[in-house]
Amino acid sequence: MLLLLLSFATGSLLLTLLTKPLGARVFYVAALFPLAALVHAVWMSGRVLEGDIPFEAYEWIRPLGIEISMRMDTLGWVMALIVSGVGALVMMYCRWYFRGKTEGVGRFSSVLLAFAGAMYGVVLTDDIVMLVMFWEITSILSYLLIGHYHLRAGSRRAALQALLVTTLGGLVMLIGVVILAVEADTTSLSGILEHAPSGPLVNVALVLLLVGALSKSAIFPFHFWLPGAMAAPTPVSAYLHAAAMVKAGIYLLARFAPVFAESDPWRPVIVILGVFTMLLGGVQALRESDLKRILAFGTVSQLGFISVVIGYGTRDAALAGLALVLAHALFKSTLFLVVGVIDRQLSTRDIDELSGLGRQAPVMAVISFVAIASMAGLPPTLGFVAKEGALTAFLDASGAGDGWGVLALVGIVVGSMLTVAYGGRFLWGAFWTKRAADGSVRGRTEWPDPPIGFLGVPLVLSALGLAGGLVAPLLDTVIAPYADTAAGIAPVAAHEGHLALWHGLNFALLLSAVTLAGGAAILWIARATGWDASGRVVRFGAADMYYAVTRGVDRLSVAVTSLTQRGSLPIYVATIFVVLVASEGVALLASPGWRVELDAWQHPAQLAAAPVMIAAGVIAVRARKRYTGVVLAAVTGLGMVTLFAVVGAPDLALTQVLVETVTLVAFALVLRRLPSRMGAHNGTAAPVLRAVLAAAVGITMAVLVVIASSARIHSSVSEGWEELAYEIGHGKNVVNVALVDLRGWDTMGELSVLILAATGVASLVFVTDRKDTLQRLTRGLSGVGRPSRSQRLGAPRRPLVETTGGIEVQNAGNREQPRAWLVGGQKLSAESRSIILEVIVRILFHTIIVVSIYLLFAGHNLPGGGFAGGLVAGMALVMRYVAGGRYELGVAAPTDAGWLLGTGMLLAVGTTLLPLVFGFDPLTRAVLEADLPLVGHIEFVTSTIFDVGVYLVVIGLVLDVLRSLGAEVDRQSKGDETPWRASAPREEGIR
Repeated sequence: MLLLLLSFATGSLLLTLLTKPLGARVFYVAALFPLAALVHAVWMSGRVLEGDIPFEAYEWIRPLGIEISMRMDTLGWVMALIVSGVGALVMMYCRWYFRGKTEGVGRFSSVLLAFAGAMYGVVLTDDIVMLVMFWEITSILSYLLIGHYHLRAGSRRAALQALLVTTLGGLVMLIGVVILAVEADTTSLSGILEHAPSGPLVNVALVLLLVGALSKSAIFPFHFWLPGAMAAPTPVSAYLHAAAMVKAGIYLLARFAPVFAESDPWRPVIVILGVFTMLLGGVQALRESDLKRILAFGTVSQLGFISVVIGYGTRDAALAGLALVLAHALFKSTLFLVVGVIDRQLSTRDIDELSGLGRQAPVMAVISFVAIASMAGLPPTLGFVAKEGALTAFLDASGAGDGWGVLALVGIVVGSMLTVAYGGRFLWGAFWTKRAADGSVRGRTEWPDPPIGFLGVPLVLSALGLAGGLVAPLLDTVIAPYADTAAGIAPVAAHEGHLALWHGLNFALLLSAVTLAGGAAILWIARATGWDASGRVVRFGAADMYYAVTRGVDRLSVAVTSLTQRGSLPIYVATIFVVLVASEGVALLASPGWRVELDAWQHPAQLAAAPVMIAAGVIAVRARKRYTGVVLAAVTGLGMVTLFAVVGAPDLALTQVLVETVTLVAFALVLRRLPSRMGAHNGTAAPVLRAVLAAAVGITMAVLVVIASSARIHSSVSEGWEELAYEIGHGKNVVNVALVDLRGWDTMGELSVLILAATGVASLVFVTDRKDTLQRLTRGLSGVGRPSRSQRLGAPRRPLVETTGGIEVQNAGNREQPRAWLVGGQKLSAESRSIILEVIVRILFHTIIVVSIYLLFAGHNLPGGGFAGGLVAGMALVMRYVAGGRYELGVAAPTDAGWLLGTGMLLAVGTTLLPLVFGFDPLTRAVLEADLPLVGHIEFVTSTIFDVGVYLVVIGLVLDVLRSLGAEVDRQSKGDETPWRASAPREEGIR
């Protein structure tokens, strides 16, 4: 089962590659995966019926006891048959529905298969936390499927509506799941149901679970999303909204009802909302003119019916409910697929535009009639068997004096009348010959015969619905083990109910006849009075409430944003500082007692560094020029370098000096576009208040640090890190081993932050075009160093004409191309060039890169590491940019920064997760040792690969900053309109 679950995921990725060569036939490949799951479920049927429940588990989060587990009991087995069987047939149907289409087919097939896999996980997982995860995955994938026609506003709106409603219900359900798992002290579904915790807190958890189930299954007040979801392609409606997604909520009710139906909130919520939903959906279905919307509101009505029956909790109700789930999946998916055939052939679903199809398409008419018969409860269909079982169950409950049973019985009878009525309206609207307003017979709608394969799937589903009624005793034997799990819940009939096509003349059969007669009467009255064409029942419904709420949220967000986001950075910073001083100050003042232990100094160098840092800070505050303030702020950072170095932290000192240098460069690049003097455009407001706030922050943080450092009563956890670093990480550099081994998860999160920061900065600068094509502009520049061999031999030269981004570069006459130390130097004006700087950079660049690589690999045992090595390599790029400008940067780094960032993150994540493949914990490292001739004994720790990822991410960050704040700002300052593509500055030899 776990392997099948994994195959759904891998198969969905494979389909995108097969779509181009196969076209719509890719759905045949997609159908193989649910078909394999169907075959496996059938293969397991013997074990399931014998009570030998198949179970597979993979331990995932050990501290929380969460497992990726699969358990196929009777309920899970039946649901797996529905999900996989109907899924395979619908995917075969898609081959004909999308025939001749290529756009979006690959994405649709991939998402549909992934959805089938997620539903397979929902109905078989035995871990309630994994159930929530699969649950939310189905919501996300259904959003993509409903919004398949993403260019249509209606599709996007319907997809978002379904996503918000079902996801909100899932989040509420998550709270209930957590409460229930804590109360039962397990996340195992079977374990929770076995122990059956009780109490007020459990009742709250059950209500939260019901919110999730009812929202997923479109039960009032969440019913409105399902009719809107009809904007999706018809196969989506047939699978998600008949057989799969909406059944997730029903499955949850079926799973918990046999154990928790006797709890106080369960039956009132289920019966009241279920009956009301059945009646509401049935009434609205009678007033729709779109075939698909008739079925949509009919589905809402049927889901209300099913939720009442299967959620009631008695044995007979559970037996009838599971049969009803199976019957509904067959007849409703059949009807949706028939509508898909009509829509595909005629490009309309409006019953006012259809006339006389029954005589032209008799096979399709018969398929639809059988499906409607099953939905209305006509013998000998499976729908009749299930409905008669439900009526019998509620008759027994009513006879035992159960008030909720009486309400459910009355509601089901009235709702079944409406079902017969809108079922007849569907048949009349789709296949009957209509009459015009004057009573004359309307001309028939010409029907182009569809491919035989198009009707094959509806035919199979309809036949299964008919066959299910004929083999009702066999079906009773199969699903009885699930019904027996509810045998202990009252009321219990004198004799256990059974599924059968004929129980004799009884009161349940009489009620079935009443529903048929009543439904026919309702349909006749509705047609005679024109009530079925009068539109909406109420002018303000749940959908209107949804849109009112979403509009209110939008307006509230605008109001809050306009109130709090004033566009003033000083206000934002001041707000943060005020909250900091207030919160920390209250905590400090509320503390019962302080203990302060201070040393005058720990090293004499502190006496020299501290006054310099203080003086730099004071002068920086008084500085009027921006660059002066930045440099003085950097002095305080360099003072920290001194402090780190003298107290035995060379790694921190090295990293600090590199960070300060790179930060200074970044500030310098930004300051080029700002006024040189602070306050040049706007003076400083409220300087006294700013000074007071700054002093308050400084004093608060100083007091906090002193008290916190003096409050230690136990030995530091870091005292054992030196030993752990060598034993666990096989390294002597505690800092580096901590970053890539002991705190690898934190480092991975910090890498993500770095990537986000780089992307954010670049996005602010590259306003219109993020494409990085600087390297193409540097290809036409002449090389550096010695002349070519032909030049040295005195061969005549032709004028060199090259095109670089639309620029013609030509030698001036026959003069020898000038030599240059740096390629980009040729593009700089004379006053911007420094030959000495070019020579220094040319000589030192490769040496610095080698040093950075040394720091990378030496960092496991010596000061260095990926972060420091990356910063050193970044400084080498900074040198190239400063000496040769933006064109030199393109030559020095002929790659996109995004590739470096992505490759580095991929290496880090891969090194973290790869041990899982071999059954180890994440971040488990391996040590490779060898004795080499001449070299001696060497060791390589796989966490070094993680460090290589850090190295690449840091280089990518620096490169992205140089490309955005450096090269792109250079381009914008020259007035170029298109990044990297406009003309370069005119120089000698360039025209």
